[in-house]
Amino acid sequence: MEHIAIIGNGIAGITAARHIRKQSDFRISIISAEAEHFFSRTALMYVYMGHMRWRDIEPYEAQFWQKNRLDLVQGYVEKIIPEENTLFFSDGRHMTYDRLILATGSRTKFFGWEGMELPQVTGLVTKQDLERLGRLAPDNIHCPRAVIVGGGLIGVELAEMLRTRDIAVTFLVREKGFWNNVLPEGESMMISRHIEAHGVELRHETGLGKILSDEKGNVRAVQTTEGEEIPCNLVGITTGVTPNIGFLKGNGIETDRGILVNRMLETSAPGIYAIGDCAQQREAWGNRPTVEAVWYTGRMMGEVVARTICGIPTAYQPGNWFNSAKFFDIEYQTYGWVFPDIKRRSREAHFHWRHKNDHQCVTVAYDEEDGTFLGINTFGIRMRHPVLDSWLTGGKSVDFVMEHLHEAGFDPEFTSANFQDIRRAYRSELKSTTT
Repeated sequence: MEHIAIIGNGIAGITAARHIRKQSDFRISIISAEAEHFFSRTALMYVYMGHMRWRDIEPYEAQFWQKNRLDLVQGYVEKIIPEENTLFFSDGRHMTYDRLILATGSRTKFFGWEGMELPQVTGLVTKQDLERLGRLAPDNIHCPRAVIVGGGLIGVELAEMLRTRDIAVTFLVREKGFWNNVLPEGESMMISRHIEAHGVELRHETGLGKILSDEKGNVRAVQTTEGEEIPCNLVGITTGVTPNIGFLKGNGIETDRGILVNRMLETSAPGIYAIGDCAQQREAWGNRPTVEAVWYTGRMMGEVVARTICGIPTAYQPGNWFNSAKFFDIEYQTYGWVFPDIKRRSREAHFHWRHKNDHQCVTVAYDEEDGTFLGINTFGIRMRHPVLDSWLTGGKSVDFVMEHLHEAGFDPEFTSANFQDIRRAYRSELKSTTT
């Protein structure tokens, strides 16, 4: 019986295993050093906040794995010899396979700041990170103050988590607006105001210089690049993630930032595939980054590689870009492409609308020459994915989208009057630019 080994039990690896089992009788081994069972990584924050228990974020019951003949193997793989179809564990064990799927995910991107080795410095990517955070910041008595470095989605999650325990938070963000390397200025500044409204001290255009310790070797403060000292008991590093591929060094599998794969998700080594956060496309899909640390693309890659392994060769075709996130209590959705700085992009124009409550806004990107709809960002407004996806695929005009935008909405709290207000604002702006 052919043996499929999968390193990594995140959404990409588990999706691959499930779909291989649906289509074959292969022996399947799922290897992980992080956790015994697959869990919902996006729900980690809710365990710390007390909304869920650890077992609540495991989507499958314990008997699921045995019922579906999925062998769970705990251990850290430190070496692979592709020519021998063998992988080696750090504890001396080894395993042979017929085909191998690398789904090792990502890890916190640490930079070489002084003081990074101190025990109160942590990221927020893995189960172990969350367990460490629970020990370091159980309440505001043991951890009165924290500093978060890096203004991305993980950073705002960590800020929300710490604030639920009344821990004072200072947030260092190098940019002039939150996440403004991704969001247009109107959205970025709105999110900055929203974060501050939740009691977070947000320091724009401020970088980390070094982390300072006390006489016992514990964190006592950070020093900014401007030389200011900010007292704290915890430092959260949320400066992004990077593919978790360190163990592949010298294994003969081609890597760059991630594990290089072709459209079939094949690596340079025959019979070895890479999917999810650790995979890097040799050729970019349009405007998509070659490494996509996104939940839904990991799931999609898992389904694609399963079909190929089961005898139905299938290329990875991700379609239109979309993503979603949450900034405290403001939900964010993006479909297509809305770039932050249109001055650097020829032909792209934006229409931006913001509700007077400063919690809801829409930015629509379009080609200013032919009027083609390019993408949309929404904050605090839930939209229907199939509708927007069909408009992008069909090349609808921005005029069509703005007149029919209500058809994509499904949030009952965002009324037809709100959509009418958006249309009026768009028509007014259109009129002002054509007169």
